[in-house]
Amino acid sequence: MVVPVFRNAPTLLPTFEGVLAVRDQNFPDLDFEMVLVDDGSDDDSWQAMQGLYAAYPAHVRLLKLSRNFGQVSAILAGCEAARGDAVVTLSADLQDPPGLIAQMVACWREGSEVVIAHREARDDDVAATLFSRLAYGIARRANPRIPRGGFDYLLLSHRAARLLLSFKGRHRFFQGDVLWLGFPTTFLPYVRQKRPVGRSGWSFAKKFKYFTDLLLDSSYFPIRLMSCLGFVTAIAGLVYALVIVFAWFHNETPFPGYAPIMITQLIVGGLIMMMLGVVGEYLWRIYDDVKQRPLYIVEKAVISDTSLAHAPLADVRVAGSLSADQNAPAANTSQ
Repeated sequence: MVVPVFRNAPTLLPTFEGVLAVRDQNFPDLDFEMVLVDDGSDDDSWQAMQGLYAAYPAHVRLLKLSRNFGQVSAILAGCEAARGDAVVTLSADLQDPPGLIAQMVACWREGSEVVIAHREARDDDVAATLFSRLAYGIARRANPRIPRGGFDYLLLSHRAARLLLSFKGRHRFFQGDVLWLGFPTTFLPYVRQKRPVGRSGWSFAKKFKYFTDLLLDSSYFPIRLMSCLGFVTAIAGLVYALVIVFAWFHNETPFPGYAPIMITQLIVGGLIMMMLGVVGEYLWRIYDDVKQRPLYIVEKAVISDTSLAHAPLADVRVAGSLSADQNAPAANTSQ
């Protein structure tokens, strides 16, 4: 299990107990560990995570990132430190039912390398629901396999998780990357519950950033849109020129005054600025990737010596031998 944590101190214990109950009821012989990744929380989440480790050292591993790097980076950090034959990602806000893990494991044992629990409906506020529908509606234009409600609750086989970790780039559309793998995939619908405690850490700015990554990372739509707008503008300019020439031959003055000139300049100028902005977004992402900074920095790691069937999914300096409460500055250098 990989659980990104951001201001989730009150819900960590119920999340862990829910997962443990599912394991005990359905797969008592299954080795299980939960990798909790503190993504720069400013509450008591790290202390709550340490309390869980003290109570369940054989089942809990802790990572503390140096600051808030975002949910996707936290998930990848957890996957890189995880061990075992499969990885399940689960939010710590009690909105996703742990009971689905039993179905996920059953599908995985039947041969699915990716099992996606997609949100068939969501008990969120109106603004969040509308924004989600808009974002994933556009995403489905680029990739029809993306579920309408999106997803971040899923199971990945050992091979699928390892391949995701090998992807380059700092600005990712995580769901698109998962589906791009092309492995046998099973979809399980569920209703996302209302958040029982606290507020979502996904601010509007973070949602807009992820929406931008969705557009630029997984689709040629922005470039194609610029081409279409340029073509339409050129056709409109040609038609306007023909109208002026026709009027000149008939000694007429169409659209007299400065108004048509100003309107034309504003429209064309606005289109040029918008296109430059899109090109700038691509250039900035290329520049940011060229700097090759790590996706995240691990400030601390609390890991027991208990071993599962597999070594960590990737060669990470934070995994394998650190004892409780030991500081371990480390960075993901494989991205």
